[in-house]
Amino acid sequence: MTEENDITLEPENDADMAKDPAEAIKKLKEEIKTLRSERDEYLAGWQRAKADFINARKDEEKARAAFVKFANEGLLAEMIPIMESFERATGNKEVWEKADKNWRSGIEHIFSLFKKTLADSGLKEISPAIDTVFDATRDEVVSHEKVEKAEQNNKIISVVEKGYEINGKIIKPAKVKVGEYKI
Repeated sequence: MTEENDITLEPENDADMAKDPAEAIKKLKEEIKTLRSERDEYLAGWQRAKADFINARKDEEKARAAFVKFANEGLLAEMIPIMESFERATGNKEVWEKADKNWRSGIEHIFSLFKKTLADSGLKEISPAIDTVFDATRDEVVSHEKVEKAEQNNKIISVVEKGYEINGKIIKPAKVKVGEYKI
């Protein structure tokens, strides 16, 4: 009794096998060689298909990760003016101190939660340091100011407005005043 997976080699003609067993063995060996060649070809094809599938899955995971990373970019960009409004409202110390202490405390708490949520979503402030060289890939020049020292040429004098980036991509450059030395 043969199982389904068993392979049996049947001679094409029993009479041929009886006449010349050496010829029959030769034919069987050729058939085995052909079958092995086909098996190797199928195995190689399967292995290529498996590797292609694995690579396609990795590419798709990378694409999905990139999509997720920047999916909220538009929404976060729309939240920046709200955050700047909070900062302006709390930045005027004279007016801010006149407001009820409990109300101020509540607003400060809401603002800190808002900033934390934006930071957790990948939003990061860009606030260049004073006296650092102007970086056109990160900053936007609002004005050039005359400076007295040559070493202050092309250096940031003041930050007018902070910039923002999401996961390393600048969505709003920092607005700065840059020194300009003229002889």
